[in-house]
Amino acid sequence: MGNLKNIVLAICLGGAILSLSNNLSASEGKILMLATTTSLDNTGLLDVLADAFKAKTGIKLNWVAVGTGQAIKLAKDGNADVVLVHAKKAEEKFMKDGYGVNRRVIARNYFMVVGPENDPAQVAKAKDIKEALLLIKNSSSPFISRGDKSGTHLRELELWNLVGGKPGKNYMETGQGMAQTLRVTMEKQGYTLTDSATFYGVEGIKGLKVFIEKTPELENIYAVIVVNPFKIKTTNYFYAMEFVAFLTSPEGQRIIRDFKNKNSLGLFEPMADKEGIDLSK
Repeated sequence: MGNLKNIVLAICLGGAILSLSNNLSASEGKILMLATTTSLDNTGLLDVLADAFKAKTGIKLNWVAVGTGQAIKLAKDGNADVVLVHAKKAEEKFMKDGYGVNRRVIARNYFMVVGPENDPAQVAKAKDIKEALLLIKNSSSPFISRGDKSGTHLRELELWNLVGGKPGKNYMETGQGMAQTLRVTMEKQGYTLTDSATFYGVEGIKGLKVFIEKTPELENIYAVIVVNPFKIKTTNYFYAMEFVAFLTSPEGQRIIRDFKNKNSLGLFEPMADKEGIDLSK
């Protein structure tokens, strides 16, 4: 039954070709608009992918980097053709509401708890993420949250729920992206939850130490989703599908695998060919 549904959807989408092609004006050039996350944009990976994608297809990739919640809203409002985000529950709602099709996992890294090297909350003693958060919650050390409804912020709130909710005091929201939140964490000598790519990929992050990482609860999955052309009539569906095909191709996955920071540290693990990865967070 699932295969039949996929076949019917493919036929229906194919039937939309003529109406959609009218939206692709030759005078405007081949342009694809992506809504994505600041944590991904901060690393510089999108610049490399965009150059390779244009060389292969002739399509120019433009993007806006915001929190996952904002990225999905941009797509729902018709201001993006495709999203690349990392918050599965929000992605599932986007799909369930009919706005997204063809979700594909492309990469992963991990979230991490980082804080001052002198570790005033003694988080280094923690055996797992729950114990780490309890130590922070019961200390006088500040916890710096993005507070922006991004994928990172949503995961942070899920993790706080494991220990009865976020701290009632010494809890600060920046409303900013990950890079700026890390800078505030440095200034305040506090703790925060960050994705590994931003922590290792952004320059000028000093005096912070990684305490908890690479546990199942901290897995960070990035997925690409095409905007449904039946829901948003102006979307560049075909360009978006070409982008998905590129990201999940051997070439796209190789670029993701080989992308490194200035210290030659890989920031992402390609995941397009991993069986069952959609069951992950």
